[in-house]
Amino acid sequence: MQLTPFEIEGPKLISQALHRDERGFFCERFRRDLFAEAGFAADSFVQDNFSRSAPGVLRGLHAQHREPQGKLVTCLSGRIFDVAVDLRMGSPTLGRAVTAVLTGEEPQWLWIPAGFAHGFCVLGDAAADVLYKVDRTYDAGGEIGVVWNDPDLAIEWPIAIAPILSQKDRVLPSFAAYRADPRF
Repeated sequence: MQLTPFEIEGPKLISQALHRDERGFFCERFRRDLFAEAGFAADSFVQDNFSRSAPGVLRGLHAQHREPQGKLVTCLSGRIFDVAVDLRMGSPTLGRAVTAVLTGEEPQWLWIPAGFAHGFCVLGDAAADVLYKVDRTYDAGGEIGVVWNDPDLAIEWPIAIAPILSQKDRVLPSFAAYRADPRF
């Protein structure tokens, strides 16, 4: 297992050993002892979430404020452009993002610590299956987010046409509105 940090403190890209042959490949997607050696507590994760997204779909940017979640994200099939935005008030990197392309062909995870918003878009013409482990259960009343295309965030999404969004994602607030919210 290899951990690659980003310029922003907290997120990490985790690459795992892949064993390929003429039949395909094999990898251990999650092994508790190796993740513990990498600094994740043995009982860190309390819930697994799974989504399938059609080509053209963009999800996010989502976070939790009452029960902030750390997320360990991987793509099981297809390809995604994954994004984590620092929403930690007082952080010197507040509003900055890290990105990674995750695919079903490479055994990688993106660790997104609590205090970051998460989103992704599907790349290519195939659906993407995404699995993410979280270290706190979902709290619907504590959900927050920031609109995906906020110019203050300056995320360079690799999409040429308008993405397919949920109604919820269409009306997420701006980053400026998030910063002005007294709860944070």
